[in-house]
Amino acid sequence: MKALLLTNRVPFPPNNGYSIVVYNTIKGLLKQNVEITLFSINSSKHYIDVDDIYDPVFEKIDFHSYHINTEVNIWGAFFNIFSSDSYNVSRFYSEEAAKLLENILREKEFDIIQFEGLFVVPYLDTVKALSHARLIYRAHNIEHDIWERLAIKEHFRPRKKYLEFLARRLKIYETEQINRFHQIFAISQRDKQKFVLMGCQTRLDVFPAAIDLTKYRVDASKTVYPTLFHLGAMDWRPNKEGLAWFLDEVWPDIESLNRELRFYIAGKNMPKDFFEYDSENLIVEGEVFDAVDFINSKAIMIVPILTGTGMRVKIIEGMAMQKCIIATTAAAEGIEYQHKKNILIADTTDEFYRLILQCLTQPGIIQEIGINARITAKTNHDIYLITEKMYESYKSLVETA
Repeated sequence: MKALLLTNRVPFPPNNGYSIVVYNTIKGLLKQNVEITLFSINSSKHYIDVDDIYDPVFEKIDFHSYHINTEVNIWGAFFNIFSSDSYNVSRFYSEEAAKLLENILREKEFDIIQFEGLFVVPYLDTVKALSHARLIYRAHNIEHDIWERLAIKEHFRPRKKYLEFLARRLKIYETEQINRFHQIFAISQRDKQKFVLMGCQTRLDVFPAAIDLTKYRVDASKTVYPTLFHLGAMDWRPNKEGLAWFLDEVWPDIESLNRELRFYIAGKNMPKDFFEYDSENLIVEGEVFDAVDFINSKAIMIVPILTGTGMRVKIIEGMAMQKCIIATTAAAEGIEYQHKKNILIADTTDEFYRLILQCLTQPGIIQEIGINARITAKTNHDIYLITEKMYESYKSLVETA
């Protein structure tokens, strides 16, 4: 079977949620003997020098990419207001990139073409014109939901109005596109239900974020107690927003509670003001070389995201590393969790304070939650179990063509 995957960023190296999901999908499908061609938008914001990629998975695929400057342009944003396009999406489209994709489609026939996220959907018309493959939309998020939630929380009125405008445009575009595919892959049951409410009439299935559990080896002897940590890319607004809230509203009381407690924060594109935060016990690492080693070395994972949809891959990684995770309901959305069994849920400053205090005074909770979290990761997020089911879905689509 031959499959073409379209992505809005190069998924090498797999060092962020989107890339991890795509990378592991490719890795799992290769084991199912699927011949993979990958077409990636190499955006200016997440630019990767493809000549520096050294990865055994990369060597097994037919790879193509095209560089596009996707940076927000004030004039582009202004003139977009007078069009009917979604500015969030249209920035990822280029006529030259479409021509490269046309060449790929003319040179090779595919059984499956999978669009990894909304930002490559502008190339759907190009694909439909040149291919008879079965078309799949893999939704990593319900994109307009994120912007609607950001707008709700924004207090500066002009910015709030513009966020509402972007959310409306995204919702229209997302709703129009979902029935143009033969299959939708949602990343969670919650997102599947949302697609139904949006009027989705095509086939719907759920494939959660998958990880290769062999890469997540727990070594408790290297874990430092007591420590809190947060890991996430700070160029994703919900991460930055949630961490800023935690540092302002929760951390001061936690720090005064235990002067030996350290809070480590790591992630690419760390804002300057986090480095300048007035706290002796806050250690800002910035981007770390090895995320798994970083997770292993700390005790309690804090995920204070206030907005977002889809599934937080960093939580899945934390679960795989047997961590006690304290997260908001929004952060844990989409994950099969049970509060106080395989995760701890906190949505207010008081709830975070009480749960952190409980973990510090009853350390057995940390181990118990962590063990159950690892079981959850094995049961629901194993790369090969998920991609085997995905391959069966491919076969069903092709057979009914």
